[in-house]
Amino acid sequence: MASADSLNVGIADGNEKEVISSLTDDSALLTKKDDRGMICSDTTESPDEDEEDEEDEGGGEEGEEDEEDDEDEEDDDNDGDDDSDDDEPSLKYERILGAVPDLLKKDSASTLVVANKLMALGTHAGIVHILDLTGKRIKSYKPHMASVIDISMDATADFVATASMDGQVVIRSMSTAETYSFDLKRPMRTVALEPNFAKRNTRSFVCGGLAGNLVLYEKGWLGHKETVLHSSEGPIWQVRWRSRLIAWANDLGVKIYDYVSQTRITFIDRPEESPRADLFKCTLKWQDDSTLLIAWADRIKVARIRARPKTSNNATLPPFIVEITAVFQLDCMIAGIIPHPISTSGSSPSQALVLASDSASVISTTPSSLSLTSFLIVAYSPPDTFSDERTDDRAKQARKAAERPELRIISRAGEELAADALSITDYHLWGCNDYTLCDVLGSDSGSDEGRSYVVMSPRDLVLVKPRDRMDHVAWLVQRKRYEEALLDMEVIEAETPQVAKEASLNVVEIGQRYIEHLVSEGDFAKAAQLTPKVCGQEPKRWEDWIFIFAEKHQLQAIIPYVPTETPRLDHVVYEMMLAHFLTHDRETLLKTIKEWPREIYNIDVVIVAVRSELEKTASTSSTISSSPGSKLLMECLADLYTANRQPGKALPYFLRLRRPNVFDLIREHNLFTDVQDQVLLLVQFDDELRKQRKRDGQVLDDQRSDAITLLVNNIHSIPIGRVVQQLESSPYYLFLYLDALVMEKDPNLVSDFADLQVKLYAEYATPRLIDFLRASNYYNLEMAYNVCQERDLVPEMVFLLGRMGNNKKALMLIIERLGDVHRAIEFAKEQGDDDLWEDLLKYSETRPTFIRGLLENVGVEISPIRLIRRIKNGLEIPGLKEALIKILQDFHLQISLLEGCQAIMNSDILDLSLQLQKNQTSGFFLSGKFC
Repeated sequence: MASADSLNVGIADGNEKEVISSLTDDSALLTKKDDRGMICSDTTESPDEDEEDEEDEGGGEEGEEDEEDDEDEEDDDNDGDDDSDDDEPSLKYERILGAVPDLLKKDSASTLVVANKLMALGTHAGIVHILDLTGKRIKSYKPHMASVIDISMDATADFVATASMDGQVVIRSMSTAETYSFDLKRPMRTVALEPNFAKRNTRSFVCGGLAGNLVLYEKGWLGHKETVLHSSEGPIWQVRWRSRLIAWANDLGVKIYDYVSQTRITFIDRPEESPRADLFKCTLKWQDDSTLLIAWADRIKVARIRARPKTSNNATLPPFIVEITAVFQLDCMIAGIIPHPISTSGSSPSQALVLASDSASVISTTPSSLSLTSFLIVAYSPPDTFSDERTDDRAKQARKAAERPELRIISRAGEELAADALSITDYHLWGCNDYTLCDVLGSDSGSDEGRSYVVMSPRDLVLVKPRDRMDHVAWLVQRKRYEEALLDMEVIEAETPQVAKEASLNVVEIGQRYIEHLVSEGDFAKAAQLTPKVCGQEPKRWEDWIFIFAEKHQLQAIIPYVPTETPRLDHVVYEMMLAHFLTHDRETLLKTIKEWPREIYNIDVVIVAVRSELEKTASTSSTISSSPGSKLLMECLADLYTANRQPGKALPYFLRLRRPNVFDLIREHNLFTDVQDQVLLLVQFDDELRKQRKRDGQVLDDQRSDAITLLVNNIHSIPIGRVVQQLESSPYYLFLYLDALVMEKDPNLVSDFADLQVKLYAEYATPRLIDFLRASNYYNLEMAYNVCQERDLVPEMVFLLGRMGNNKKALMLIIERLGDVHRAIEFAKEQGDDDLWEDLLKYSETRPTFIRGLLENVGVEISPIRLIRRIKNGLEIPGLKEALIKILQDFHLQISLLEGCQAIMNSDILDLSLQLQKNQTSGFFLSGKFC
């Protein structure tokens, strides 16, 4: 660390001394040559071009063209620097145009002052231009024949005072004809009007120049009274008046004078090693009524004026004392200084001494330096010089090009907060004294809101403004930090919608750029998340981004965010997304079809695409494909057809997919005609559904089938012949259908299929075959007999033989195959054929069982005597006695019944005869009515 030296500063007339601690570091140098803040461009010329510019100050068209080319090249370089610099500038810059370029085309600016939003610009031609902050010229006049060195304006901007090299000081009113002119015979360097000049009758001002006299002029009855405040210490370089205090600078240093007490209160000297006072001008700036900023060469001093404590010992001393609260030595010359408000949220009140930057060494500081105000300076770096400039080398003899000036922000603690290189036209030609820095107060002179600054060079006026939140957003966008910019912009739009409305950037534009950046980086998921915020209610923007994602083969990323209601996009967009799902994600396709509104896309187009894909998978057969993808496609088609009000076309897919609601769908939409060709699928599905329910423990009616019932109840819409044709490959389902028709409808309806029914009954319901054979007359007897013969169905064969008239063969089947005498007797009774009885008796002669059966079941059809006579002698017939007894009992019973009946009949005859006789023999009354 550098050693601390003591530096004594005497205070004139106060007999006081102030010790300033000094920290000096020769290595603390900062050279900034990049253009980080200016939007405008500048010119860089070669030494030869410098010589030409010196010969012709006004310049020409050819020079201007070269200048523009150089500016473009430099801007390109600056762009590269911007990309590599992540430090956000604190200020923003805008070249003031309007009439300024024309005014300075053949003239050059020499001094500038700003008051009440108006600028008074003095030129080397002795002209004063009154301009607004946009560069619009309000008034111009020429008060001098030589360069205007200094200008002062009152707070109302009504009076303008100018000091010129021609020795004249001129004060002129902008609104009236009031004008004052003073010829001091020697070149004047500075002038300052008293505060509130326009409102005071004294019309006081101070001025000074190369004569070395600081003169106060006050208006009286006989004109202005002249009072010399100071003389004989060299030229007066600058004077500034604030409230009751007047500060001026000469070759020895800075002095402060109290106008009220008419006493000089302090003297602040210049360091002995300081450069010549005329080469690097002194800048005095009153920060407030009690703080003076002094910038001279490479040093900044802050002087604080406070009231002197009243004691008996200092009654003759000045009423104020001055403290030097801070001194900074920079690595550059200072061409201008003004206070610049900043936030001190990061500062520490306990900080007493800070060395914050290599660009500035803090010579002295106190805790009071931690303020809301920093310093804004125009930093000028003198060009390098050669030690042997008397050489004959023309390159060394030529004027050295100056470096680009910078605008720096220095904190009260000595920390360089920001540094921006200024793009000044022909900056390599200008010296430190050619620049001026002025502040533009806001709407309220005491408020920092709306505060800005103006930097003057001989060829330029640059408006400098503190960067606001919108500028921060623009900087983030420029650095491609879009996420931060988007968040900040959302806050701005929420808090200050009017400001956001007038801004060039908005959430949509920033989001648009952010999405473009993310897409270029390949982060499609994050880009898709931003689309709702960016696209909003703009269908065209939505469609453009969707097509971009489609081109990048990243459509799946944006689809979840695509709106389907508000806004509603073109149907082609939605169809494209469905086609993407059809190719890559069929599960999502089905989910999307179920969730999306049907009216946002052309269902017919989607149906064609899905059917085409289904055909490629060869899943259009009557059985369901085992491929999960095919099932998904069929579900999609079923839902699409249903949504398109085509339930009939959806029905086959519902059947293949085994949808439980298929029967309700058929009844609800009256799809009986549509199911004509899907009978087998319908019955198969119903059978599987019943089996599944049984496995689940549900109790079902075995005789009830939903599919068969539906077919039977709608035979007019679903013809029987078409159903039979489709069910031929599944005989059991065909049997169920035909049997249901027989049982629930008219059996005559299936007369054409009687032969088929015989086979089906023989296969699936043998016990019911005999009933069908007895009930139906439409089947072929021989075919039916063959069917029964194949299955050895003797009772059915007996019946069929009887129907065919082959009673003898039928009886033999009963006797030989069944051995059932009772059945044989019944068969003989049914046929009523005496020959058949004879055959039965003949067959029974040698079979005791049959003889006994005949004896027990003999009736009127055959006489017992006829049977008994056929019994051979010696034939043992078990139960013959019982059979004979039964025959006799039956015979006696029969006789008894006959006798009983005869007695009843005789009694009835007697009663009826007596009644008849009585009726015939008795008289009867006749009246005249019947005569």
